[in-house]
Amino acid sequence: MGLIAETRQGAILIWTLDRETRLNALPDLTDGDEFADASARANADMTVKCVVLTGAGRAFSAGGDLTAMRGRRDLFEGSGAEIRARYRRVVHRIVRSLYDLETPLVSAINGPAMGLGCGIAATADIRIASERASFGVPFLKLGIIPGDGGAWRLPRDVGYARAAEMLFTGRSIDAETAERWGLVNRVVPHDRLMDEALITAGEIAAQPPQALRMAKTLMRQGRDQTFEQILELSAAMQALAHMTDDHQEGVAAVLEKRPADFTGR
Repeated sequence: MGLIAETRQGAILIWTLDRETRLNALPDLTDGDEFADASARANADMTVKCVVLTGAGRAFSAGGDLTAMRGRRDLFEGSGAEIRARYRRVVHRIVRSLYDLETPLVSAINGPAMGLGCGIAATADIRIASERASFGVPFLKLGIIPGDGGAWRLPRDVGYARAAEMLFTGRSIDAETAERWGLVNRVVPHDRLMDEALITAGEIAAQPPQALRMAKTLMRQGRDQTFEQILELSAAMQALAHMTDDHQEGVAAVLEKRPADFTGR
């Protein structure tokens, strides 16, 4: 049985982590391929303008499967070299696929997001949390370290000191603290979570698809490149954007005081 249950509402894809009886634990050995395939399909389809990621049941994702860790099976079987290779092939493939998603990604965090689950939630561009959500990176309590790139990502989200507190103590934070620290954009009532996520996704989906994807690329590149590099990339992408029909439509819509009808051309 696969992990991702995919549905679609217009230009919005909804991915639900559908392993409810295991609190959406991951990864199984096929999860890297599944995330990569889903992301590749979304990237290839210009009619997809936003993806919403959430979890089934009461958890977003409890992270790694502790019974598999204890039994040294699946991802955790064999020698250190074999485990390293599986992390690169499975865990890294999941987070790379989500990070490289060309459309904006909104996470609707419906409950606990722990370990790799926290990392996946935080990979989204926009994070909306239920009041029931919580976040933790309890790797050290298990005698391991973040294997999912969290040591790079979490300090960028909440700052070094707060990331260090979460990692070194193993303490979890509630949704309100996550909002105050900047890990999530906002906290909403649990029964409003998907409505709020889809409203945000709908606002994103109203934008012209080519410019939308270029804007996301600029935002992601801007985390690591210099100002001069981003200026050069911006000029090149801006020139491409000016050549689109959607640019002409956007200007006309503003001048004529009407909603724009973007076609992706």
